[in-house]
This record gives sequence, structure tokens and C-alpha cells, in this order.
Amino acid sequence: MMDNGRIGVWYPLFGRAPAAVVREAAAELEELGYSTLWVNETSTSREPFAGAALLLAATRQIAVGTGVANIWARDATAMAAGRATLGEAYPGRFLLGIGVSHGGLVAGRGHDYGKPLTAMRAYLDGMDQAATAMVAGGEAPTLLAALRPRMLELARDRAEGAHTYFVPPEHTALARESLGKDRLLVPELAVVLEPDPAKARQVAREHMAYYLGLPNYVNNLRDLGYTDSDFADGGSDRLADAIVAWGDEQAVAKRVRAHLDAGADHVALQPLTAGGHDMADGMAQLSRLSDTLDL
Repeated sequence: MMDNGRIGVWYPLFGRAPAAVVREAAAELEELGYSTLWVNETSTSREPFAGAALLLAATRQIAVGTGVANIWARDATAMAAGRATLGEAYPGRFLLGIGVSHGGLVAGRGHDYGKPLTAMRAYLDGMDQAATAMVAGGEAPTLLAALRPRMLELARDRAEGAHTYFVPPEHTALARESLGKDRLLVPELAVVLEPDPAKARQVAREHMAYYLGLPNYVNNLRDLGYTDSDFADGGSDRLADAIVAWGDEQAVAKRVRAHLDAGADHVALQPLTAGGHDMADGMAQLSRLSDTLDL
């Protein structure tokens, strides 16, 4: 199991900002001491293997992960080949996170989302079969995007661990219980360095709005005891405070520790900005946090 450190950065702008800006940011974050950079995949972002390669080439030692590559965007052979290629080119520095995405998004690609767990299980079979036939390539850990028990159990049994998103620390504790002790657990944590509660929660609600429209996340939160009143009007204060770490540097560091204490191996920070992501603001927040976090 590779050691990808305890605190990293999950940032959509790695996949959308100009390449020169991304290279500079990656090098700066490595210098600050963050241990892993996470690049996501959307219909408007860079292809994640290309995006990961951009980050890896711009840095010297920091690990890079996909958070996450969509199984509906490429077949299992292509996914296994991408993992092998970056695993060989950057030994010990690449992690492959893969996920089943969401029903509406998958339908837009012309696929049937009816049985996501079955689809993931079959996809992993295909990746295993493809890997045995490859004549070249390296190794890299595979993590599953997993929220609820059965996908977490699949991550335990068929992968090196799980990458979770939009979750409070109590979910991290449950995920660790499902995964057991010897699997990687990597939750994402949205953060905003804003001490004013009203301003911080407004930023949190801007962030949460999209995800509260996706049943996977809402159903997972229901399992944790959140109700319709928490999902109404952009999200309750209780939900905003659970999903987004806000306040000064010490307050955010306390929330990071809460995930680590609950069983996370690594916490991936997503800096938020009022009105949408802004690279300069996000980097400034991460720089301020680096002096307080145990990087």
C-alpha cells in the first residue's frame, strides 16, 4: 500500500484552469507540503488521466489521484491501461479513483444506470482481465468512489480502498468500519476560511446546491439521520456545518483531525470561494492552512 500522506488537495480547477496555471499551482502545493493532488472528471473538465499526467509532470514527488474517473466514460481495458501507464511512468505516485457517477449524468451518455453496484463489479472484472494481458505498465492503487455499505464492501473486497465525497466525519467512521483496517480511506472535505457564520454558510450553500440535487448524496445523508428539512432552501445550518469546514485555520484543522480520528488515512481539501472557484483565492487559503495543518 503506497503512502500518499495525510492531507492533500481536491480541486476542480486542476481540470479546468489553463495548463500553465495548473503547473504553477501544483508545484506551489508540493512546496507547501501537501502530499497528494486530486483531479476530478466532469463533462467540462480535462480527461482525468491527461489531467493527472499534467500534475505529475509539473511536480517531483507529490502523489496524484483521480477523484474520480467515470467508468461510463471509458471501457475497463482503457481504464486499466491508463492506470498501468501512469503507474509505470511515475512509480509510487499515482492513485486511480473510479466511480459509477450518477443516474441522470449516465443517462445523458446513453447508458443504463439501473444497477450501479453490478456495473462496478463487472467493470472491475474487466479491468482485472485486461491487466493480465498487458505486456507493459506499472502498478497503482485503485480506490472506489463509495458511500453506502455495499459499495464500501466492494471497495474492501476488490480494491485498495475508498474515496468518499460530500461526507461528514460520522460517515468516515462508518466507512472505516465497513472497509476494515487495511484499506485506504480518503474523504474529501470542503473548506472555507471565513469566520463569519452567515458568510461561511452562504458559501457552503452555493457549494452544496448541485450535490443536493443528486440522489446518491442525499440518500447517503438520509442514512446518517439528515431529513428533508436539512435539504430544503439550499441546506440547513446543521448540514452546512457538517459538510463544509469553516472558520479560522484552527477551526478547519480541527475538522481535518475529526476525519482522521474517525478513521481516514488521508483527507483531501477542497477550498471554496464565494461565487464559484477562484484559483488565486483557493491557493491563498491552502497556503494559510499549510502553516496550521500537520502536513
